[in-house]
Amino acid sequence: MSESRIIGVVVTHRRRELLAESLQVLAAQTRPLDHLVVVDNADEPAVRELVEGSAIETTYLGSKHNLGGAGGFALGMLYALSLGADWVWLADDDGRPDGPDVLATLLDCARRHGLAQVSPVVCDIDDPDRLAFPLRRGVEWRRLRSELGSEDLLPGIASLFNGALFSADAIDAVGVPDLRLFVRGDEVEVHRRLVRSGLPFGTCLQTAYVHPNGSDEFKPILGGRMHTQYPDNETKRFYTYRNRGYLMAQPGMRKLLPQEYARFAWYFLVDRRDPAGFREWMRLRKLGRQEKFERA
Repeated sequence: MSESRIIGVVVTHRRRELLAESLQVLAAQTRPLDHLVVVDNADEPAVRELVEGSAIETTYLGSKHNLGGAGGFALGMLYALSLGADWVWLADDDGRPDGPDVLATLLDCARRHGLAQVSPVVCDIDDPDRLAFPLRRGVEWRRLRSELGSEDLLPGIASLFNGALFSADAIDAVGVPDLRLFVRGDEVEVHRRLVRSGLPFGTCLQTAYVHPNGSDEFKPILGGRMHTQYPDNETKRFYTYRNRGYLMAQPGMRKLLPQEYARFAWYFLVDRRDPAGFREWMRLRKLGRQEKFERA
C-alpha cells in the first residue's frame, strides 16, 4: 500500500479563506498526497492562484458552470482516476483533517481491515468531541465522539465527502455522485450504492476530520427516539426534501418509506403545527420521486 498513488479531491465555492486552511493541513500530511485536484465551482482567479501556489503538486479545475457538490466531486474523482489514482481522498472546503496523521491512519485501517472505503469520524470544528452530524447506532443517536467507544472500526457506516478515502476499485464499482442532485443527499445516494455493492467499508474511530457543526437541522422527535431534518433556509430545504424524494424511491431505500412519512408527518403536524410545511414537504419529495431535477 505504501506504493499506492493517492490523489486528493477538494470541491470549493467562494470560500477562499477556508480553503487556504484546508490546503495547509492537506499539504502537511505525514503520508503525503501524490497529487491534489481542486474543483472550483466559482472559477475565481484568486482561488486558482491559491491552489497553484500550494506546497504540493496540484491541478486546478475552474468550472464556469456551478456543478454543486455532487458534480464537483464527480468531476474531481473522474479526473483523479484519469491521473492513475489507486486511492482518492475527498475533502470539502469548509473542513480539514484533524492533524497531520489522518491519511496515514486511514490507509493503515484500510489495510488491516481489507476495506474498499474508509472514513474518519467527522467532528465539530469548534468542539472536537462533539460530532458534526448525529450518528445513529441501532436505535440510539450519538452526538459525542466519546460515545462511539474505543473500537478501531465502525463497519458499514461512513461519512463520504468529509475526509473519505475511496479505492479506485470502489469508485469503479459504485460510481461517482449524481450531478442531478447538485447539493444535499448526494452523499446518501453514494452510501446507498456502497452498501448494495457489498464492498467492505466503515469509519475509522482512531482519526477525525473537523467540520462546522451541522447537527442543528436534525430535530429530535418522540423524546429523542427519532430525528427528522429541517434545514434553516428555504433553498436548503428545497434540495434536501426534493432529493430525499428521489432517494427514497431507489432500491435499498424503499423499506424506509413508512418511517419517512411517519417522522415528517409528526414533525410538521404535531411538533411544528405547520400543515403548510407538510404540504410543501410532500410537493418537494414528489418532484424528486418523479425525477424532476430543476434547480431552485
